[in-house]
Amino acid sequence: MSETSAEDRIWTVPNLLSFLRLLGVPVFLWLVLGPKADGWAIGVLAVAGFTDWLDGKIARAFNQTSNLGRIIDPAADKLYVFATILALLLRDVIPWWLVAVIVGRELFVACFFPVLRKHGYKALQVHFLGKAAMFNLMYAFPLLFLASHTGWYADIARIVGWAFALWGTGLYWWAGVLYVVQVRQLVASAKKE
Repeated sequence: MSETSAEDRIWTVPNLLSFLRLLGVPVFLWLVLGPKADGWAIGVLAVAGFTDWLDGKIARAFNQTSNLGRIIDPAADKLYVFATILALLLRDVIPWWLVAVIVGRELFVACFFPVLRKHGYKALQVHFLGKAAMFNLMYAFPLLFLASHTGWYADIARIVGWAFALWGTGLYWWAGVLYVVQVRQLVASAKKE
């Protein structure tokens, strides 16, 4: 099998994990907004976070990286972040300004996609800083969710959750700025050719 055809694979374990993670998004929203089964909802987030780590580990360890995986994995991450901030906003767990800052970063980066497409690029390579930001946010939201309860763990979850949320949001914006720098470099090299 050639390297090109290997990259075009669809049926890989990492892609299956990412697809299952995508299926969990509506389940999570229903649990949080419907029956308000918070324990199960946090469980879905925990499984999503674990499978996000696991699919990347498997892809690299067993040479199962693919073009589809480069699209579906970050898409699943973003859907979880948006579903979670929407659910937590509607449940009055997080303030609107946090949602605005995170969504604002996405809109900022999205403005550069037409430039990429114009120069023949489909997407940007996800870099370590973006992964670190997503990691922080994926930990922040379940902790902030736990902080909205009244158990002994609520105060600890609030402190740690906000630390992850603020650090993650800062890294998310920093990664966005680095994506813009990457776009500028790609466009400059495309113009030289």
